This record gives sequence, C-alpha cells and structure tokens, in this order.
Amino acid sequence: MLSGIPETGYEERPLDVPPVSNAIRICCDRRLGARPRVFLGFLASTFAASIGRNGYYIACAWALVEAGYGSAGVATLLAIVSVAEFIASPLAGLTADRFDRRRLNIAADVGRFAVMLATAFSLLYLDVLPTLCLSGVLFSICDRAALTAAQAMIPLVARGTDLAMANSSVFFVMQFGSLGAALLAGPLLSGHSPALAFAALALFFLMSSGSLSSMRLRPVPRGVTRPNGSAPAVDRRLLRLFAAYAFLYGAAVLVTVMGSSFIFEEQKGPAADFGHLEAAWSAGSLIGAILFVRLTRAVRAPMLHLMLLGSTALALMSLIALRAPWTLIVFATLGCLYNLGRVSIEVTLQSCVRDTVLGRAKGAMHSLAVALGFLIFSTSTVLGDSVFPSTVFFSFGAVLLISIPVLSLGTGQRKGES
Repeated sequence: MLSGIPETGYEERPLDVPPVSNAIRICCDRRLGARPRVFLGFLASTFAASIGRNGYYIACAWALVEAGYGSAGVATLLAIVSVAEFIASPLAGLTADRFDRRRLNIAADVGRFAVMLATAFSLLYLDVLPTLCLSGVLFSICDRAALTAAQAMIPLVARGTDLAMANSSVFFVMQFGSLGAALLAGPLLSGHSPALAFAALALFFLMSSGSLSSMRLRPVPRGVTRPNGSAPAVDRRLLRLFAAYAFLYGAAVLVTVMGSSFIFEEQKGPAADFGHLEAAWSAGSLIGAILFVRLTRAVRAPMLHLMLLGSTALALMSLIALRAPWTLIVFATLGCLYNLGRVSIEVTLQSCVRDTVLGRAKGAMHSLAVALGFLIFSTSTVLGDSVFPSTVFFSFGAVLLISIPVLSLGTGQRKGES
C-alpha cells in the first residue's frame, strides 16, 4: 500500500525507487506555512485553465457543426489534434522533467491565450475547417506542455499531504471548470459569432498564468531535480495502467466526437440539449472526484480500474436503447466513471514512478491514449454520418468488455504475492 495512506489500496513504490531525498524534505519543511497558499494558487490556475481548455474544444465542435461539417468535420479536427498530441506528449514529458515545471506551465498558458486570440480573428475572414485545424495543432502543443507540467507538479505542491486527496481536489476543480465552460458555451455561442467565444475564453489562460506567477515555490536543489537520463522502467503493471487510461480516454474521445451528432441527428434535439450533454458529463465528473477517496479505501486500484472499464462499457452500450432525459443520466454516469478512473490512475502513477521521470511516464501514457483516440477519430471520419452514433457507442462498449479479461491477467497473481 502507499506509504502513509494505509486505507487507499494503492501499492507501495517499488523497492528500486529511492525515498524522497533529505534535500527535498528540508527544502519543503521550510515552507510549511506556505503550502496551503501555494496549493490554493495551483487550484485557481487549474480552474481557470480548465474553463479555457474545455471551452476551446466545445467552441470548435459547435463552429464546425454550425458551418455544416457535422461529426465528420469534428472527427477530422480531433484526428489532426491527436497526431500533434502524439508527437508532443513525449517531448512535453521530457521538457517537464528537465525544466522548471511552473515556468513551463506559465509559458504554455500564454501560448494557449495567443492561439485562441489568433483563432478568433482568423474566423472573421477565413474558412472554418482549415482555420480550426491549424489552430488545433498549435493549441494542442501548448496544451500538452501545460497539462503535463501541471499534473507533474501535483506531488510537489501537495508535498506532505494525502496524495489521493490532493489529486481528488485537483480533478474536482478541473471538472468544475469543465462545467463552467459548458455553462458559458451556451450564452457565448447562441446568436453570436464563434470568434466572440474564442476571444472571451482566451482570457481564462491569462488568469491561469497570473495565478501560477503569484506562486512562490522554494527551488529544490539542482542535483535533486535534474533528471538522470534514465527512462521510467515499464513493467506489466505499468502497461496495464497505461491500457486502462487509454480505454477511458477513448471513451471520452468518443463522446466528444459523436456527442453533437448523437444529439442533433439521432435524438433530433436543439442546441440547448448539446449544452445539457456537456453539463451532464461535467456534473458526473464532479461526483466522481468527490467519491474517489472513499471508494479507493474499499477497492484495490487494479480491481477498481477493471470495474470502471466494465461500467463504462455497459453505459455506452445502453445509449442505443435510450432517449432523453435518460441519456443525460448515462452521460453523467460516464463522466463520473471517467473522472474516477483518471484520478485513480494519476495517484497510482505518482505512487510508483520517481518524480524525476514522472513527466516522461505521463508523456508515454498519454501517447498511447492518443494513438487509440486517433484510431477512433479516423474510424469516425470514414464512417461519417452513415452509422448512428449510438451504434458506434455500442461497438466501443463491446470492445471494452472484451479487453477486461486480458487486462485482468496477472492481477490476482500479484495480490497473492503481496
């Protein structure tokens, strides 16, 4: 189990991982009084960036659908973004391990602000699809650098506190920001040019960078933070973790790609129903962050991941037979399961990987997830509007169910060894 948190069900760091060095402990102990303030500043940055980030993708999807490109246009955009993320994720992880993560996050926030502002002006004069494709590539590069740096900062800004509680708080605030973005998207997009939404949402990245700039972290000694050049050791447990993250990420991608078409074309709903879908997902994610700490005290992490994948599969498959308002309950459930899985996987990764290679481990994990996402985008682009979105949801749910027995191999054996 994770040292110091006997009820969480997470496993100890491997024996070859050295404990936190005395240099880090001494450095952090001098700042005991500043920890709550630093963590609150980090949460404020996370909240603002989450509004901007989720608002960006909602505005992109809405602009493409409104321009007549449909789900195929959204899938094309996200496929291009996936390629950029696949390339950028390992580089972002390496950069996060080599340079100051707070400053990297600030620079990435400024980059996201600039990209969104440029997108807003370009949409006034240029065609929607090529503009958003170029914008998506630039935004995703900055976005991966920001997310990797921010999530690798969690063990540092929450040093000495319950790691599960710290991650749960971060993801709760992140999903609260997603809910805020969904609520803002309706008024900003209804009856206005998408350019206004991009310009308004860009301001949240300035707020995020300002909050990070106000944080004062005492620098850890240079010899401690400099990466030793070794990559994280990838064993079967880590591969299982990466696969679980990839499948949960794929389910979220599927909702992003097919959500608008599911509402407009299959359910025949208005624009308000699309906002309700996004809000239901975000509300469910908030519930997932709240439930996380209690649930992990009762269920071991590997078994929890399998349970979440199975529940996600059944929820996706049920959409083929349901209509509103029951579909909103399903999407809220999917959001809850997705966030539970993300937080659990983050805590597990932070518990079994050294801080000096955490960025690279996260980069590798996200690259695998993006590869699956790209496959989903490509399939959606080929299918276009020839297949009902609920059929695609059902098919992916079936794939998840088939993968669970494969991922469960070795889990029971490991439990017996411990």
